[in-house]
Amino acid sequence: MNGSNGAHNSAYDSTIGIQAETVHNSNVYFVHPDASPQEKYRVGVRLLEDGISSRAREMIADAIAHEFDSAEVRFHWVLAMLSTRAYHDLNPEELQQLHRASQLVRTYAEGEWKDALRITFELLAMLSTADGDTERALERLRALPARQREGILRHLDLVLTGGLKDSLWAENRERAERDRFGNDRIQRIWAYFEADPIGPRAMSPRPSTAAAAQAAFPVRAGLFVVGSAFLWITALVADPAEAVVELLVALGAGLAAAHFGRQWCLQDHRPTPTAEPQIPPMRDPAAPRDGFTDRVRHSFEHYFATRVPHGFASQEWLGYTVHVRGSLAAEIALLYRESRISVDRVNWLIRYLAEDARNRHNNGTLFDNGGQNQSAVVAKALSVIALVVLGITGLSLLGTAASGAGPSGSLLAVLAAAGMAWSGKAATSSWLEAQREENRLVRENEEFNERLNARQAAYESWKSYLDSMRPSEQEMETWLTCDKTLFIDEALRHYQLTWRDLITHTILVTPARPYKRGRARRGPWRYSRYSFRLFLVTQEGVREISSEIDFTDAKRGDEQRSNYRFEALSSVQVTESAQASYELELVLTNGPARNIRVKDADSHQLAPDENAQEITEINLNAAGFIHTFRLLEGIAADGKGWIERNNPRNLPPFDTTD
Repeated sequence: MNGSNGAHNSAYDSTIGIQAETVHNSNVYFVHPDASPQEKYRVGVRLLEDGISSRAREMIADAIAHEFDSAEVRFHWVLAMLSTRAYHDLNPEELQQLHRASQLVRTYAEGEWKDALRITFELLAMLSTADGDTERALERLRALPARQREGILRHLDLVLTGGLKDSLWAENRERAERDRFGNDRIQRIWAYFEADPIGPRAMSPRPSTAAAAQAAFPVRAGLFVVGSAFLWITALVADPAEAVVELLVALGAGLAAAHFGRQWCLQDHRPTPTAEPQIPPMRDPAAPRDGFTDRVRHSFEHYFATRVPHGFASQEWLGYTVHVRGSLAAEIALLYRESRISVDRVNWLIRYLAEDARNRHNNGTLFDNGGQNQSAVVAKALSVIALVVLGITGLSLLGTAASGAGPSGSLLAVLAAAGMAWSGKAATSSWLEAQREENRLVRENEEFNERLNARQAAYESWKSYLDSMRPSEQEMETWLTCDKTLFIDEALRHYQLTWRDLITHTILVTPARPYKRGRARRGPWRYSRYSFRLFLVTQEGVREISSEIDFTDAKRGDEQRSNYRFEALSSVQVTESAQASYELELVLTNGPARNIRVKDADSHQLAPDENAQEITEINLNAAGFIHTFRLLEGIAADGKGWIERNNPRNLPPFDTTD
């Protein structure tokens, strides 16, 4: 396989199975370069609550560096330092920073935040303490307000081990059971994966073509006036009385023909008021249809098939509206194809147009051409009568003029009549064309405004509903944390293990195909389907449990379990493929290598102001990859020696001087 084909296949494989993806246009994580330390701290706390601990550490540390410090600020900084990390994941510099922070506790003002900070350091100091010595710290922890207590339990999840965690686990489990379906999770979570709708658009009216007709009209009308004047003067000389009568009749018939002819013409050229706008042809009809156009057509078929009037079957309605649907699909493809957007962002408009077509059919206006109403028939009849009278009067005027002139005069009268007839017809044609264009432009502008206003109302209604239903980043993170907690609890129950039996654990949270995914700008991907892979490390070896979960309703699939000794894990490798997708490869001595897809490609979904490396790190951290890789890599490299060195009972004590 050559290089180009390999790159193509890798990129294709990195996105297959993704049903939908969206990046919400949210600025919750945006920090202006000149932001105050208070603002950086506020965003840092939000990042921490939403599970983006690596960025939270940076933001809160930056605020502290600019002299924004207090017990509350330092408490959140400590949580960010320890969140999603085990004690042995901390490097010497980070441990030293924690030690220095513990010495500052006494300098802060008394209050609930200082109490929470003090207890956090006490828990760190008790990691290698006998279980019986932890009761006092646990009592003080339980006495904290719920916000501080739950923050400690959540973010020190990988730090707290042994009997200390056993004493707290029941509370963790109860909180997960309580919050798992909180805030209407089942009814609202779909909205997170719904694309942000793009604003409404409509086809603008075609430019007016009346300029040429308006330019030609004065010349043609002038020729008509000159010819008419010559013919009438000639007739007036021959027979004044008859010429005056003929002139008055001609003027009356002409005005009547102009008045009723205009009505007839405008009625006759009024387009059929269906749901099909006038659409210019695509740029290159000979070119193959692009993917966006095909997806638009498919979406129209889907929504027309599900928005069916009473009395129609889906396929019958699709056949009945094939021309309406095709015209609307062409319009939407033409309006939005230059935006380089996903069709998901236009689906709200396609859905609205499908509902509008159904409603128009129910109202009897989908294909209503109006026919010819009574006034149009009368205008046509009167216009024809006026033209006939005008023609007869013109011939009579020509006869009167010719009767009083010699042969040369008669010839001139005939020529004048012929010129008058031609120029009159041409002037009338120019005048009617200009009238038609002006009338069309006014009408199409009104229809354009009506369509755009209706679509704007539908857009605002949908966006308002979506904003009210869409879960926040914190809600999504809370639900995911609850699912992970209960998954771990079931695994412990299955193996009849307590936290005293574990040396450490890690859980890897990866996408399970097929899935939908969404994220806020500068935030991690969140998926509609996950794969949980839990590693429980005991003195005897590693127990691995994995299961897929539908995040929309928290239902899990079958579990796969495997056990292996430390020496059976021979190597751990990470593969980064096209567009920043990651795979983790576990090689066991007694079986084939196992590939775990940790992260799918997302470089095509980055906003211009997002850093690809930063987003990758955020997603890997959210998946638990960094801690999992370090743990498995250490076991593969040193086996039981690594376990002994990182056993919580063998850790050096964390000294606090407060």
